[in-house]
Amino acid sequence: MNEPQSEIRPALEPQAVMEASAKLRTLLLEVKKVIVGQDLMLERMVVALLARGHILIEGVPGLAKTLAIKSMAEAIGASFKRIQFTPDLVPADLIGTRIYNPKEAAFEVELGPLFANLILADEINRAPAKIQSALLEAMQERQVTIGKETFKLPDPFLVLATQNPIESEGTYFLPEAQVDRFMFKIIVDYPAFYEEMTVVDRVSSKFEPIHMQLHADDLRALQAMADRVHVHPAVTEYAVRLARATRDPGEAKLPELKKYISFGGSPRASVNLILGAKALAIVRGREYALPEDVRDLAPEVLRHRIILSYEALADEVKLEELVHKIIAGVPLPKVHLGDPYRDTRLGAADPPSA
Repeated sequence: MNEPQSEIRPALEPQAVMEASAKLRTLLLEVKKVIVGQDLMLERMVVALLARGHILIEGVPGLAKTLAIKSMAEAIGASFKRIQFTPDLVPADLIGTRIYNPKEAAFEVELGPLFANLILADEINRAPAKIQSALLEAMQERQVTIGKETFKLPDPFLVLATQNPIESEGTYFLPEAQVDRFMFKIIVDYPAFYEEMTVVDRVSSKFEPIHMQLHADDLRALQAMADRVHVHPAVTEYAVRLARATRDPGEAKLPELKKYISFGGSPRASVNLILGAKALAIVRGREYALPEDVRDLAPEVLRHRIILSYEALADEVKLEELVHKIIAGVPLPKVHLGDPYRDTRLGAADPPSA
């Protein structure tokens, strides 16, 4: 009996990938007409767009998080909605509600602000759990349910949520089920001295207008291209080992870290490492993903999926240091792209016999 064969997609043309990378660099340069520095945040935003992921951005007020998201929406010609999260918000304020029309003597659905390509969930940790739960279906399934009807969200759809790490009054912890839905958690820090000088100069004059560099169809084509990026088995194995090391550091020969971790990353972390690496490969002009792509994205993918133990808090262990120790503890494999069965993986078995 013949086994069903998986669909074989044609390989990407290197020239097409280089052209796509050039378009994305042009997009980033357009956004940088307004945003100074924050290169990592802007690159991760592009990666998330290509990989259809969501981003949680953490930073103190005044670091241009909102401006960066709005500028990116203008540069890709996408619809943009900003939702200010507050304790008195209700789910209908996000997804919409049914309204009675007396003329028609019937209920009609009025869709909420969630129906846009880019959603800025500003200060997301200021809303209680019932509001966070309203986002779960939208972020995972890209649809919302109002009454008995289900409505598809626009394509592309991306949630960029911000939260302030220094304020605790009037804030709520995000449910772990929702935090895990974010592909990346990005920490935004203060700008360097000369970057801040440039910020002051730009604010004192008029910002240059942002011109659209990509259409929605262009973005969907780039997403389809990212789906076809080649991933060597060694790269997949490396991503899985990284995610598993957050659950059992002993596998990475770091048993001393186990007492500091209550919970590690789920298999969704492994999936997001690969999806992100494929998108990052397009940004970097390659039709194949490398272990370095996975490693570079690992801090943003893993940091919000690790829950420290009470012992870690007692010993004043910092999460960022723990994440970097785990990444450093998993060796980077060497990948030979010409031979998928070359014995380059960590603990790889012998190549299959003919």
